[in-house]
This record gives sequence, structure tokens and C-alpha cells, in this order.
Amino acid sequence: MAEHTTTTKSSGSASRGPARGGSSSSRGGTSTGGAPRGGARRPFTERAKPEYDQKILVIRRVTRVVSGGRRMTFSVALAIGDRKGMVGLGTGKAIDTSMAIAKAQKDAKKNMLKLRLTKTGSIPHDIEAKFSSAQLMIMPNRGRGLISGSATRDMLLLAGVKDVTSKISTGSKNKLNIARATMKAFSLIGKKVIHHKIATEKADAAADLAAAKALALESGVPAE
Repeated sequence: MAEHTTTTKSSGSASRGPARGGSSSSRGGTSTGGAPRGGARRPFTERAKPEYDQKILVIRRVTRVVSGGRRMTFSVALAIGDRKGMVGLGTGKAIDTSMAIAKAQKDAKKNMLKLRLTKTGSIPHDIEAKFSSAQLMIMPNRGRGLISGSATRDMLLLAGVKDVTSKISTGSKNKLNIARATMKAFSLIGKKVIHHKIATEKADAAADLAAAKALALESGVPAE
């Protein structure tokens, strides 16, 4: 009687085994040589490297009260540079952050400076500037690296300046004013990049002309 009971249990467990575990081919679907679930992969396309590196210094939401209610826009302050002596600062405002960033990039290209650096990448002498309540001084140091903070450090990195020490004399925490004071100090050892401003003005003029022609075609009046 005991032998009969043992045989029945073992046969029952053997019959339940495959139902629980199942075969790996029925679960996975890929071990039997089938096609992957994701399908064919897209071909890899390398992204074009941007002309300048950029750093968003300030991004804030601005609310204006109008007759219909409140209108919200985004204001962006952005710095760009090639890490080889060229740096620019721009601001932009739009209803969307991407549009505001694009406007800030265009404004920064208009106001770019080419700095006059030494062979080691430092500045030739002490420079000092003040904008609003932000006052700072940038001094060269020999082999001590970049010692700076706030928005001034970001702009020095984008410009590729090395071995300098900056000191903000006031307690201002407004990054935009500090960045503008830094650009004012940079103007003492640099000169404006003209070709970016001319190219931007030409592109704006072409866009205005195309918009005027499109409006003239819609209204039926020939464009001048």
C-alpha cells in the first residue's frame, strides 16, 4: 500500500513539472532562432557638432498681466564660446524655452568678442569692470589654474582662458549682471567679431523680404 502511494505522488509531480516550467522556446521566442522583438534597427547617423559650446546661465519665467489675463514667457541668458578665445553673451525671450534659447544664441553671436590671450592661454594684465551692482576683477596667475566662481567661471571656460583668478567685489547674486560685467572686462582685452553680426543681419533681412513676398501673394498686391 505504501509503495502504491509513493508511485502515485511521483507520477503526479512528473506530470505537473512541464506545465509549470514550460519550454524555453515557447517563452522566449528568440532561442529557437526567431526574429528579435524590436525589429530592424535604424541606421546610426552622427550628429553635426555645433559651431560653439554653450551654457545657459539664467532661465526664468516672466508673467505679464494684460487685459485678457496673464501672459507667461520665458527669459534666457546664454553664453557661447569656442574655448579658443572667442566668447559671447546673449538674451532671448519667447513663449517657449526652445525659441528663447534660439533667440539668445543669435543675440550672443552678434555680441561676440575675440580675446587677446597669452601663449599660455592667460590674460596679459589685470582687468576690472562694473555693471550695475556687480563689480569684478580678473587677474592672471602663473600656473595656479582657473580660480573663479558664479557666471564668470562659465564664461572663462567657454573662452578658453587659463591660469586666472577672478574676484567679485560686491555681494550681487544676479548671474546676468555678473556675466555682463565679465563681458565688459573682456572688452578691455578683446575686439568685436564683425562677420557674425553681418551674417545675422543679412539672414534677418532675407527672412523679412520672404515674409513680405508671401504676404503680398496672399493679398494679391505685387511686392515692391
